[in-house]
Amino acid sequence: MDEHKETLRVGAAVRRRRRTLELTLSAVAERSGLSVPFLSQVENERARPSHRSLEKVADALGTTAVELLAAADPARTVDLVRADDTSVDEGDSADTVVRSLVRGHHQMHAQEFVGDHDPGREFQLRNDVLMYVTEGAVEVEADGRAYRLVRGDTLYLTGGVRHRWRATVPDTRVLVVAVAEHIDAVDEPGPK
Repeated sequence: MDEHKETLRVGAAVRRRRRTLELTLSAVAERSGLSVPFLSQVENERARPSHRSLEKVADALGTTAVELLAAADPARTVDLVRADDTSVDEGDSADTVVRSLVRGHHQMHAQEFVGDHDPGREFQLRNDVLMYVTEGAVEVEADGRAYRLVRGDTLYLTGGVRHRWRATVPDTRVLVVAVAEHIDAVDEPGPK
C-alpha cells in the first residue's frame, strides 16, 4: 500500500461546516477575504488551500484549521507521517512551512512549523497546548507575559490562554501539540 497516495481532502469538511452554519459561499468569501471561485474550487477538491488560506476559511467558519483538517480525514488507529511527506502546507510566507504530524479526527493534533508565521495572529485554544522548540528560537507572548524559548525548551499552555509567537532565528522549527478542540478536556465553570 502506498502511504503517500492518500492526501487530506479538506473541501468536504469546509462544505459541511459552511452548510451547518447555513452560510453561502459569498458570505464565507466576504468573511475570509478570499474569492467565491477559489472557495468553490476548494470545496470541490480542485484547489488545495495554503495554510494561511485555510486559517482564513476556518476563521470565517468559526473554527480552526486544525479542526477542518481533522474533519477531512477519517480516524485511523495507526498512521505514519514520513519526514519527506509531500502534504506540507505553505505557511504565512514563502519562508514558512507547516506540516501536520497527526492526520485525521483524533484526540491530539501536532504540527511542525518551520520558519516564521504571522506573528500578529493570536491563538486561544479550548484545550491544552504544548510548544517545543526543536531548532532556533521563538518569543511567545502568553497571558500577558513574554517568554523566550530556545532549542529544547518547552512551553505548556492550559486551555483558554491567549497567546502568539514568532521565530527570532532563521530556520526555526517549532513542534506544537494540542488536545483536539472537539474533546471536552477542560472543565467548564458552573454548577456541578
